[in-house]
Amino acid sequence: MKDLKFEQKRSLSRLEAADQLTALAAALRQGGDAELELGPGVLSLRIPDDLRSEIEVEVGNGEIELEIEFKWPTARTRTASSQAVAGTEAAKRRKSAPTKPGRSSTGTSRSKSVKRAATKTP
Repeated sequence: MKDLKFEQKRSLSRLEAADQLTALAAALRQGGDAELELGPGVLSLRIPDDLRSEIEVEVGNGEIELEIEFKWPTARTRTASSQAVAGTEAAKRRKSAPTKPGRSSTGTSRSKSVKRAATKTP
């Protein structure tokens, strides 16, 4: 048994079909909590960063059928790619953290000033 099922069947003009796909693309691009207008109603979805997709084309009986399917879990999970992004952001924060006054993060600025002073003396 499904937790929820929304199904809509109706005839559309080519432009109306394009508008529906454009709205879906905008919701996917936005991600997170997105609202998608489908006909007379609004469908609210939580769209994660990573999804699975399937595109299927069938030709037969004088018709072409194109199915585009996206799947993702209902539970909020951190994927490996979002964990990698979080790790990268943490590394950036560590690199940009202020160091103690008078000290360099590499330790080279002090030795360069000592070398310059030594070469200037007669």
